[in-house]
Amino acid sequence: MINKILRLSGILCLGLIICVNAYALNLDKIKVYFLQGEYKAAIQEGEKILAASGNTSGIDELYYFLGLSYMKDQNYLRASDIFEIILKEFHRSDYREEARLGLGDTYLLRQDYSRAQAYYQEILKDNPETKLKALILSRLSQVAFKMGDTQSGQGYADELKQISPANLELVLDKDICPAPVSTSGFYYTVQVGSFVNSANASGLAEKLKQKGYDAFIQEDNTSMAAKSWRVRVGRLATRQEAQDLEKRLLAEGYPTKICP
Repeated sequence: MINKILRLSGILCLGLIICVNAYALNLDKIKVYFLQGEYKAAIQEGEKILAASGNTSGIDELYYFLGLSYMKDQNYLRASDIFEIILKEFHRSDYREEARLGLGDTYLLRQDYSRAQAYYQEILKDNPETKLKALILSRLSQVAFKMGDTQSGQGYADELKQISPANLELVLDKDICPAPVSTSGFYYTVQVGSFVNSANASGLAEKLKQKGYDAFIQEDNTSMAAKSWRVRVGRLATRQEAQDLEKRLLAEGYPTKICP
């Protein structure tokens, strides 16, 4: 009888190992979906695993990629909930700082700049030498500019250039406008389109120039998915000027977003 129980236990353990390995393989698939920009597929696969995973090892990593995928899919509330779960339930997770950064990004994307700022500053307060420092300084610079605090925005940008000049426009999400920069310093601009086809971006920029707008294209190499080309209008000294320009472009039917 005892031998029978031991054999049964062995079979159950083997089954559990197989299941865990299967989840790991599925997690790799989610990562591939995410890197390819197939966020809905990543969400669908991740939620399916989550429903059957129980307390599987690595579940915090699954939550993290689900949070990123929901954020990329513009479901900021669900992404926020998932990042909160990591912070509240996985106290020893290797993804806690990334989850806090992601949570800040969900508020930034919802234009709740004060809450976004609080999360970013909290990471630096708890760990001044965090591996995410370049990203956080970039985000804090963006938030400050969006709140109209040009001095702080410039200060964070200067600190970022000192520690990592190449990371000036490093961003986690292509929908978060990096702070534009020229040889004369930072400026505000209005984004009217983002394309994966450079010809489409060139066509829109040319059409805007024909209307008398100072349109230009910025190539985006920071996205974790496909390269894109951003069409922007104006290099303006103040956010108020950018808002005035945005009103004109909106009146002509263009989708707009002020950067930073």
